Amino acid sequence: MKKVLNLLVALAILLAGILVWVRVAPSDPAVWHVDPVTAPDPVTPNWARIAPGEIVAPAGSLAPKVAAFLAAEPRVRVLAGAPAEGWVTWVQRSRLMGYPDYVSLRILPDGAGQETVAVFSRARFGQGDWGVNAERLARLRAALAGG
Repeated sequence: MKKVLNLLVALAILLAGILVWVRVAPSDPAVWHVDPVTAPDPVTPNWARIAPGEIVAPAGSLAPKVAAFLAAEPRVRVLAGAPAEGWVTWVQRSRLMGYPDYVSLRILPDGAGQETVAVFSRARFGQGDWGVNAERLARLRAALAGG
């Protein structure tokens, strides 16, 4: 009985350690601040993209909308860059467990006096994301399309 109890305590300590690591693991901009145009697709299915050309807007109009989107989203921290610079990566954590997702966005000229965006949203941990990255990009699409 004592061995079973010791095993349960050890498993509880291991689980607690994993949960703490998920919340405090460092986010290195050199690893996570990537160009969403050239970054390769992950091997796990927990990511989503907006390709250049999907959203086109007048030049200079997307950066303020991206900044407003970031201000309205919960649990967001800018990791590197800024919307005004045309390239930003932010970390958005899940509500319950604090899992980090990284979202890299670049604003690009489209060559016709307008601009477009490329966005790459991906989870750091796990295999699935229950559609969170795709839902985030749907909200971003709506924000960028709005006036």
